[in-house]
Amino acid sequence: MTKSKPPFRADVVGSFLRPERLKEARRNAGLELESTPDFKEEEGISLDQLRVIEDECIRELVDFEKQVGLQVATDGEFRRGSWAYDSIGRFEGVELRRLADGAAFAGSGFQPPVAHTDSKISRQQGGIVLQDYLFLKNLTDRTIKVTVPSPTLFYVRGGREAVNDEVYPDIEEFFEDLTQAYRDEIQDLSAAGSTYLQIDNTDAAMLCDPKFQEAARSKGLDPKDQIALQGKLVSMATRDRPDNMTISMHMCRGNNAGAWLAEGSYDFVAEALFTQFDVDAFFMEYDSERAGDFSPLRFAQKDTFVVLGLVTTKTPENDSKDVLLRRIEEASAYIPIENLALSPQCGFASVARGNPITFDDQKRKLELILKVVDEVWGTS
Repeated sequence: MTKSKPPFRADVVGSFLRPERLKEARRNAGLELESTPDFKEEEGISLDQLRVIEDECIRELVDFEKQVGLQVATDGEFRRGSWAYDSIGRFEGVELRRLADGAAFAGSGFQPPVAHTDSKISRQQGGIVLQDYLFLKNLTDRTIKVTVPSPTLFYVRGGREAVNDEVYPDIEEFFEDLTQAYRDEIQDLSAAGSTYLQIDNTDAAMLCDPKFQEAARSKGLDPKDQIALQGKLVSMATRDRPDNMTISMHMCRGNNAGAWLAEGSYDFVAEALFTQFDVDAFFMEYDSERAGDFSPLRFAQKDTFVVLGLVTTKTPENDSKDVLLRRIEEASAYIPIENLALSPQCGFASVARGNPITFDDQKRKLELILKVVDEVWGTS
């Protein structure tokens, strides 16, 4: 059961551990390792000098991805301090701010900033991730995966108060401008040759946690209405996509230096997830008991494709091959085996500081995935 188009049987979420020289270069350029609103202006290297180091490290990563045996190529999100904040910063009219009562990561206490829109929203010149794709395109002939944060991040965490009501008295106009920026990006990516885009939507999985359901209510949204709104925004963003563009959606409950924000089964969101989000595949975090069991997959449509994130990126340890094989078999009771694939549960470095694992751990996890895929589907 080989697959010639994405998602592949052995796939990745997107980010990889940064080499130490790249992290040091970011510091010397005055950038923090999470790209929060707290950038520091310091004497050091220029952004152009940082770009040269990023280029070198991305070339090395592409070689590594090929050597390990992946069909897909990513740039590891090496130009970002964070999976989300850098890309959000490429929208005009948006500012990232911290909330005094914002959710914090378990163990680390880090509080993600929230997007606030104070003027008309649009893409900056050069696009959101288009330039990143164009550089990567010149390095490989394998399928390139491009990742963008979900449009939900611009609204559901901050609620109506995060969108200036004088600029957008009609919230539907804001939704249209926001998702038009995504549609424009998708069209430009396609015109440049891109065929594989991933929307990273942590908000859907976080809504599985009762504390985030309560947070939704505090913003004036019933949690069930919020997941429906998420489906609306993602589907508006993917509307009219080219026929040869595969769009997947990745979900996790937070991934920052091995810490997380939320826990809870997908049961609360599953029915809406599989019926109201217009995407081609779902990357679902399933590496620990925090994600619950596979029973929510019963809501999947007959053509739903799910990539099981069974291999954790948060710790060095791995489940055995036999455990992974058994878990894939359990999932296949709800979704046909030909509609399943395998990946890490999340990126290896959703923020530039990376998860508490080594480069050798990272390699071993990918090799394990490829071995399991070869045994289950007969190809890696």
